[in-house]
Amino acid sequence: MYKIVEKRELAPKIKLLEIVAPDIAAKANPGQFVILRVSEIGERIPINIANSDIKKGTITLVFNEVGKTTNQLGLLNKGDQIPNIVGPLGNPSEIQRFGTVLCVGGGVMIAPLFFQVSALRKAGNKLITVIGARIKDLLIYEKEMKELSDEFYVATDDGSKGYKGLGFLKDLVNKQKIDRVIAIGPVVTLKTVSEMTKPLGIKTIVTLTPIMVDGMGMCGACRVSVAGETKFACVDGPEF
Repeated sequence: MYKIVEKRELAPKIKLLEIVAPDIAAKANPGQFVILRVSEIGERIPINIANSDIKKGTITLVFNEVGKTTNQLGLLNKGDQIPNIVGPLGNPSEIQRFGTVLCVGGGVMIAPLFFQVSALRKAGNKLITVIGARIKDLLIYEKEMKELSDEFYVATDDGSKGYKGLGFLKDLVNKQKIDRVIAIGPVVTLKTVSEMTKPLGIKTIVTLTPIMVDGMGMCGACRVSVAGETKFACVDGPEF
């Protein structure tokens, strides 16, 4: 059983849980995920790891309440326990000193991007960070990201805060030398970013989060096509 030691609502329907899981915390790295069940008869759902604290033996998960299981998870409180968590799964992010790194995160996926940005900062990179959401009320980790970044930008689909949409990124990637781009969020965000960086030859890493069942490469539900080859996001990714 995995005990919840902290619960917070970061935005409407977006919850944060800090969970005691020392074995997972000891091995978790940015880019990885866990699969959990809320009950013994419940479905298994993947959630990206948003942070890991080895000293406390905890991992942080941030999720959006969008279906039955995530709504059940959101009803749990501090002191409650989760019966099953397996992880860390997937391949860790490549963390080293690249130079100038542009990090783009959208929606609930801003949370696992924070895990990466923290590691990239420790590795000595210059960080340009962009976070986005449909509306300003759904922005999360704004203060934390700003503190870690050399340049920080906010975008919303409706223009309620910061830039309206991601069109401004075109000027951003053209006006200065960027050594690597990392994007995590909705598929449309990943596509928009990739189409801007490809003509410039900037190495761009995106996180793919298709439907998963076992998370270990056995079911094949998470297959994606990368450069004409079939890959499984759970074991070959989730970063590509």
